[in-house]
Amino acid sequence: MPSESAPAIVARGLSRRFGAVRAVDSVDLTVARAQVYGFLGPNGSGKSTTIRMLCGLLLPSGGAIEVLGYKIPQQAEPLKRRIGYMTQKFSLYDDLSVRENLEFVAAVHELPPAHARRRVEALLARHRLAELHAQLAGTLSGGEKQRLALAAAVLHEPELLLLDEPTSAVDPQSRREFWDALFALVDAGTTILVSTHYMDEAERCHRLAILDHGRLVADGAPRELAEALPGVVLLIDCDNPRRAQETLANERGVEATAQIGASLRVLAAADAATRARIDAALQRAGIAARIAPTRPNLEDVFVAATRRRPRAEAPPP
Repeated sequence: MPSESAPAIVARGLSRRFGAVRAVDSVDLTVARAQVYGFLGPNGSGKSTTIRMLCGLLLPSGGAIEVLGYKIPQQAEPLKRRIGYMTQKFSLYDDLSVRENLEFVAAVHELPPAHARRRVEALLARHRLAELHAQLAGTLSGGEKQRLALAAAVLHEPELLLLDEPTSAVDPQSRREFWDALFALVDAGTTILVSTHYMDEAERCHRLAILDHGRLVADGAPRELAEALPGVVLLIDCDNPRRAQETLANERGVEATAQIGASLRVLAAADAATRARIDAALQRAGIAARIAPTRPNLEDVFVAATRRRPRAEAPPP
């Protein structure tokens, strides 16, 4: 087995085809231990397919995978005892109580009865489920179901936790609490790979991969990715940002525009000629504007990384 300093996940040339559709296309990944590694990408970008291959639920069409020192898919069975997996859709039993669901998961993992009881009690307390222990899971709120699903995923104390868009159906406060729980797990040594489509969640990851059309188009710490953004981000203050957006939509050198309140955020080439064309286009349209460069954020990185390749094929859901 590898040392504790070895990466938790190494994938090289990872690919998956569904007929003529290439859902994952030659992806290389290295995920260090005891960190939150994020997958960010549009719907159909290959996030879920990649996660399913990493945990042995889906056979790759090509490439090599090693997870916690196990070669996948050849050694998927022994790996299952050392990983946790939480899907976007609540996958526990609606007609069992909170406690019964956790006891069932403990039995599936063949935990000794005394240890299982201690773990269930500890997780009920840690995830604020103790008062709900007798309630049927199907009657829980979205945030409560999320806490129960996370408790079930970590009941057997996995070294690696794989989370597939786990916060897509819960409120902002529940998402914040969920991420607090994730960082507590990382502090205890757990490695977490999480897919998301929320920019604020992506910014909280130690390292981030952006997937598009099945390809890895960016990989790095969120701040590093923002600092390495090609081009410049301009903030345009004017009386009619919607009209300014329409004016600049087809201007050469303008990569993307987005209205933010009463301002227009513009991702553009970082040359003086582009800036001059933007100024001239606004003046011709009779739009008085104040234009100033601003700090790039992760949304700018995402737009720059995913808008360069036209979508030719859509992977299956």
